Amino acid sequence: MATTPGFLTDWPWKPLGNFKYLVLAPSVVKATYDYVTLNANDRDLGLFLIFPLLLIRALNNQFWISLSRYMTAKGKSRIVDKTIEFEQVDRERDWDDQIIFNGILYYVGYYTLTEGRQLPLWRLDGVIIVILLHVGVVEFLYYWLHRALHHHFLYNRYHSHHHSSIVTEPITSVIHPFGYVTYIDVMNNMGHCNFELIPRIAFSIFPPLKYLMYTPSYHSLHHTQFRTNYSLFMPFYDYVYGTLDKSTDTLYENSLERTDESPNVVYLTHLTTPESIYHMRLGFASLASKPYTSPKWYLRMLWPVTIWSMIITWIYGQTFVVERNIFKKLKVQTWAVPKYKIQYFMEWQREAINDLIMEAILKAEGKGAKVLTLGLLNQGKELNRNGELFIKRNPKLKVKLVDGSSLAVAVVLNSIPKGTTQVLFRGTFNKVAYYLALALCHKGIQVAISRPDDYQKLKLELELTGDQDNLILSRTYSQKVWLVGDGLSKEEELKASKGTLIIPYSHFPPNKVNKDCVYQTTPAMLTPKHLENVDSCENWLPRRVMSAWRIAGILHGLEGWNVNECGDEVFNVEKIWQASLQHGFTPITKSSN
Repeated sequence: MATTPGFLTDWPWKPLGNFKYLVLAPSVVKATYDYVTLNANDRDLGLFLIFPLLLIRALNNQFWISLSRYMTAKGKSRIVDKTIEFEQVDRERDWDDQIIFNGILYYVGYYTLTEGRQLPLWRLDGVIIVILLHVGVVEFLYYWLHRALHHHFLYNRYHSHHHSSIVTEPITSVIHPFGYVTYIDVMNNMGHCNFELIPRIAFSIFPPLKYLMYTPSYHSLHHTQFRTNYSLFMPFYDYVYGTLDKSTDTLYENSLERTDESPNVVYLTHLTTPESIYHMRLGFASLASKPYTSPKWYLRMLWPVTIWSMIITWIYGQTFVVERNIFKKLKVQTWAVPKYKIQYFMEWQREAINDLIMEAILKAEGKGAKVLTLGLLNQGKELNRNGELFIKRNPKLKVKLVDGSSLAVAVVLNSIPKGTTQVLFRGTFNKVAYYLALALCHKGIQVAISRPDDYQKLKLELELTGDQDNLILSRTYSQKVWLVGDGLSKEEELKASKGTLIIPYSHFPPNKVNKDCVYQTTPAMLTPKHLENVDSCENWLPRRVMSAWRIAGILHGLEGWNVNECGDEVFNVEKIWQASLQHGFTPITKSSN
């Protein structure tokens, strides 16, 4: 929102929310109906193609958004090192409004201007006229209009919204209510990318090009220096009127010289559901900025794109950078394995997944990373024995592997209400559950286990300390505190009594089918404010909340513990809990019903 919102700052269809696209529905339906029902001589292909062209523009914008976010996360040719936060994502959420506005103009223009009907798809003289008008009129008028927008009266009412984004993204360019053709869209998106992509050879072959085409670094200076580099796409007028930033050439050269960033800590995650690709930071920015719940209805309409993305990830077969964060000068990157949750349960996929994980580990070590955290199912016991497989394959690894179990245990222990005397374990009994049960028994809390094998294993361990009496084998459901893992069935969940507190120790949340229960989130903590570049949610977790497993890797990097935490071993639970608090991570005490 502008500092002092002026007239028409908001689009009139804003109250419609996600249903705003319906304003185009009558025109789209009529244009399609006319094209199908009219005879060949009366059909107007130009009218029919308006809607497909609008979709192409939206896809073009999304392509640049994904590309820009991917390149800036990697760090190669990055221009500005400042970070993006949720506030900017929210501010630029409605980037598609200008496409809707253009669609309305096109349809209104067609039905009101009879001269605009039955136009040919290509006319060379028309192209020449457009080029001349753009170079001679549009660029000149835009330059002076842009300078006028920087006058405090107009700036506060209309332009401050745009300049709130110091670090630009392609969607930063389209939050102005201006309509452009595809060429303009491409140039706009390119100019607002936060990485340099115009090669030196382009200016070497044709030196005058520097006056005719701007670069991402050129326009980036307008957002950081504010009163330089006003031109639309052609820097010519900045040269003529003396508003060219003196550091333009230097920033361009320095940006091209930058290589991929070397992280200190890598968090290795993977895709979950087919629709999760849209909720990743490289997907739809607005969806990535919200917790992932059930697939949105409109995402189901994109099933051809979803299937195509699955095929691409299957063929591509390499981990890719999703996100970068900065925490107290610690460079943290999130990488994703191009495999979906369901594939981790296919035995014939295990070898391929482990090979991808091993490649990622070696790549992280080659980049100088000190810690790699195995996230989600990348640390499965059946898959790789909680990461132990990789240590045995490469005993001389310098990068330390962390599964984060210790902090997950600590978070769950500190989520159990004070005064609790007994707890019930349900679902798959994994490494985190094992150490949770031991810790609770040592504290004198009665632990009820439903599976005989898990009971016997724990009992043998507890007999060494004399705490075996706190462990019982029980198939009842009367306990008021449940600790649950993956595999909790709907039938079991419905047997919980009213008011039961359900605390997951699993990576994935339970289904929450019992409305009489109180559910906590999966093990996670609220991140401190000085964790930078947080503009997306981690799966189903709220904003600025991070899973315990992911935080554990950051803590290992901050503290320099230089130890592996994988296999059956777990790091000191109390030590990592205190470290998380000292570094500003906050427990989540609020439960969600």
